[in-house]
Amino acid sequence: MPRIALATYDPGAEPSKDSDLPVLVRALTDAGAEAEARHWDDPDADWGAYDLVVIRSTWDYSWRAEEFGAWVERVGAVTRLANPPAVVRWNSDKCYLGELAAAGVPTVPTRYIAPGEPADLPADHEYVIKPTSGAGARFAARYTPAEHETAVRQLARMHAEGFTAMVQPYVRDIDVSGERALQFFGGGLLHASRKGAVLSSGTPYDADKVAHPDLESWQPTDAELAVAEKALTSVPGGAPGLLYARVDLVDGEDGQPCVMELELVEPNLFLFLHPVSLPRVTEAILAAAAGD
Repeated sequence: MPRIALATYDPGAEPSKDSDLPVLVRALTDAGAEAEARHWDDPDADWGAYDLVVIRSTWDYSWRAEEFGAWVERVGAVTRLANPPAVVRWNSDKCYLGELAAAGVPTVPTRYIAPGEPADLPADHEYVIKPTSGAGARFAARYTPAEHETAVRQLARMHAEGFTAMVQPYVRDIDVSGERALQFFGGGLLHASRKGAVLSSGTPYDADKVAHPDLESWQPTDAELAVAEKALTSVPGGAPGLLYARVDLVDGEDGQPCVMELELVEPNLFLFLHPVSLPRVTEAILAAAAGD
């Protein structure tokens, strides 16, 4: 009987935001595994006692990057971790977008402003500022050139907290065609979803935001699949080492899909929207626990 831990975050007194987690634990248990959800920062967890640790919803990791990175290396040294430590380390910093672009993957144009660097912000188009280590649209905001001073204050706050900022043009087609999330699991396409724009004009960067507004099932186009697959094959070590991946796409200035983000650490699976995908996810996790 394989022992499997699904790593999640500690929500404290609040209910967990990962509605898929108990469903997945139950499915794995029903399939013959000894499965449980464990807080990734649980000091009493014996990670080496598991055949596989799957990072599922460690959704506070980006604000504790150094601590999380040390945990990834520690767990990866004593058991099988999915995704592998090298992949998690690479994907935890959104500077990977520059590497994907250099590899010929269509991506949203991205510049980086590290602490101590001048606030070189666009003066002729709307843009987005967000951290290279972030999730759920935290510390993300949309600005016009007229809002330069407000944007500079956001940069100062982020830099004071040690974050490097990424600056991207606001992709206006997202207001029409939305953002598409292509989910891969066990080496193949699992399902796809589409959501509306997250960032509204004038919303403060430190305000709570709905991370997945108007979420719906989606049938990806051939062009979207081609971009997603090119992104995955450009990951250091290649796609075969991945148990799971989510490729978030938007339409660029030319109307063609491009990568907004590549989620290889703890992407929401949206199983509540795609319940028919649960058996495939369960089977892939069991195979990974067996070393297949």
